Amino acid sequence: MQQDMAGLFQVLKGKPDGTFAAATTLLGIDGEPLIIPIASREEMTKNICTRPTAVDWDGDGDLDLVVGNFAGSFYVFDGKGQGEFFPKPEPIMVGDKPLQITGAHSDPFVIDWDNDGDLDLVSGSSNGGVQWSENQAGAGKKPELTKFKTLIAAKPRTSSSMFLKESELTGPTQSTRVWVDDVNSDGKLDILVGDSVALVSRAAGVSEQEFAAKYADWQKEFNVAMKEYSSAKEPEERRKVSQRYQEVYQQRSKLLTEERTGFVWLYVQK
Repeated sequence: MQQDMAGLFQVLKGKPDGTFAAATTLLGIDGEPLIIPIASREEMTKNICTRPTAVDWDGDGDLDLVVGNFAGSFYVFDGKGQGEFFPKPEPIMVGDKPLQITGAHSDPFVIDWDNDGDLDLVSGSSNGGVQWSENQAGAGKKPELTKFKTLIAAKPRTSSSMFLKESELTGPTQSTRVWVDDVNSDGKLDILVGDSVALVSRAAGVSEQEFAAKYADWQKEFNVAMKEYSSAKEPEERRKVSQRYQEVYQQRSKLLTEERTGFVWLYVQK
């Protein structure tokens, strides 16, 4: 199963020969695509979903769909059985408030993290790190979750204006995604964490002294272009300043080499 930027979920059904059929949009029992409803464009981040997880969330024997979103909250599409789902999702709550990670881009991984027989919720975050919401309901019951606690603290955020080498990384940075499993078969759950990072260094042939002066000049010019873009009102004016903004930004590549990438980190539970 996968999701897309429109908030839809798609399923690639397996074939007997080990291949998969073309992706199809997952529909509710009303024949319409499963999607988190929103009241206005201002709520669009709630509508754009992340990581659908099929699990028997409420203990009734049917698979439900636990999903995150760009806003950092969580929803459940109740399963009807036989791969069918009711169309209206319910927000996952803590008391009378929606369960919310610190940061955005909730990344639900459903697992019995504390080995007490019920399903907990583990999540990555746009801020980095890994968070855990404990289920206090007990086995086979609809989860009653606590506010998120920190399992793995977020590292200091990086930016594309900071010099950073791969050898300087000590852990996952931001935009973390998690997977929980007993990787080393010792009976304890471990955590795999993926991240996103920009490795930045001076462009070839640019000395440290030369870089300091030229980058300061570029930053001033970029700030002016960004201010002009932000204040432009009319469409034609915005088109012109947008082009200027792009031209100035592209000049940065003469001073810096930037590689946008990501890594997978393994945390072995003691």
